[in-house]
Amino acid sequence: MGTVLGEMRNVRWHELRHAYGSASQVPGMLSRIAWGDGPSAEDALRDLDQWIGAPAVFDATVAAVPFLWELAATETVKDRAGVLDLLATILAAGHAQRPEWARAAHEAVAEGRPTAARLAAGTSSAQPRAVREAAARLLAATEGHACAACPSRTD
Repeated sequence: MGTVLGEMRNVRWHELRHAYGSASQVPGMLSRIAWGDGPSAEDALRDLDQWIGAPAVFDATVAAVPFLWELAATETVKDRAGVLDLLATILAAGHAQRPEWARAAHEAVAEGRPTAARLAAGTSSAQPRAVREAAARLLAATEGHACAACPSRTD
């Protein structure tokens, strides 16, 4: 598996939930995004979006966000812009019955701001345009983020 997603094995995925039940399949989806061919990675990203991102976030979302940031920063990942868009979806989603999941997921996304800033600032030869644009959108969303689940920030 290499170093990409290497820490994924330390998460007790079977104890976490996503929109349709046990999160035990989330590592497989993350792996398909990391190493799958284009169509396989796209399918996995779409499935993961439905499982952990929209319309609500879950405890599996919180666990998955650091790995999504890792995938967004890995140049060999086929759809890094799609991964960044999933992170933006997570930032915009909530959970009516479990606001603590929403807050934790939003905080996990916000912790990746340095990665988003680096990807958004990349030169045209270093970062594909779609990645730069998705990173810039996500960076703006994290800067302007406000929701009922998250405490207001006073800087």
